[in-house]
Amino acid sequence: MSLNELGWLFTLGVLAHNAEEAMWLPAWSEAAGRWHAPVGAAGFRFAVAVLSLLLVVAAAAASISGAGSVAAYAMAGYTLAMVLNVVFPHLLVSLFQRRYMPGTATGLLCNLPLGTLYLIRAISDRQVDPGVFAWAGPLVVAGIGGSIPFLFAAGRWLEKRRDR
Repeated sequence: MSLNELGWLFTLGVLAHNAEEAMWLPAWSEAAGRWHAPVGAAGFRFAVAVLSLLLVVAAAAASISGAGSVAAYAMAGYTLAMVLNVVFPHLLVSLFQRRYMPGTATGLLCNLPLGTLYLIRAISDRQVDPGVFAWAGPLVVAGIGGSIPFLFAAGRWLEKRRDR
């Protein structure tokens, strides 16, 4: 399997993960206590939709770009974010709460194995340089994480405008 094919398979896994979260995480968050702040369905689903679209764009750009391109690092960074997301919050919250957190199954079955394999292959195939990825990967993770509150707010704003 080529790195591009693996990237698209990973993308499909993340889309399944995001769909699972979009369906069940807002209601779950209402009773999550200290483990997760309650999130409104509209804001959360808007954020998930935008982040899903960004992943599809990153996967497409990485598929047509060369080694060492911005797109290659964007895809690898997004992949790192999703691999980390499996452990925190999904796996840890599910274990500590002794209650399933939506997204854990798809994270463990799709995102963790496919994402890890993608990152290993991206480095071994020299699509990304490990030294550059050491700072670029966390930078993408921080960018995604930092965008989430803004995406939630935008989703709530759009919902209010729609309800007028």
